[in-house]
Amino acid sequence: MVKAGLIGAAVSGLPSTVVTLARGESLLDGARAAGAILLPREPRTPVLLAAAVPVHLGLSLGWAAGIARLPRRGAIFGALAGLAIAAVDLGVIGRRIPAIRALPQGRQWADHVAYGLSVGWALAHFDGPVG
Repeated sequence: MVKAGLIGAAVSGLPSTVVTLARGESLLDGARAAGAILLPREPRTPVLLAAAVPVHLGLSLGWAAGIARLPRRGAIFGALAGLAIAAVDLGVIGRRIPAIRALPQGRQWADHVAYGLSVGWALAHFDGPVG
């Protein structure tokens, strides 16, 4: 489960990163928003980036543990779980955090699908069958 969570953490930002680079926008906005979860009143980018690391890893490992407890595994099932996670992260929690609310939401949903897909795949390939 830890390996799956770390893989998901590494893969999850790919969709938004590709679009952000293609548009010439700042790659730091998403990381600053993640840091704002822990430090909502902090304006300094280096501090927000430092806070983003444990936030991102904690959320990635926590959601991977949740997905691992579900009775089904695989990339497609993981992608569906990623959509459900996005509904919670973005639709419920993120709407209360201005920095997350300000991010382009389509990209964030795509990141969550990429996360779920990669975690579902990793769980099926590294953690063995569900039993």
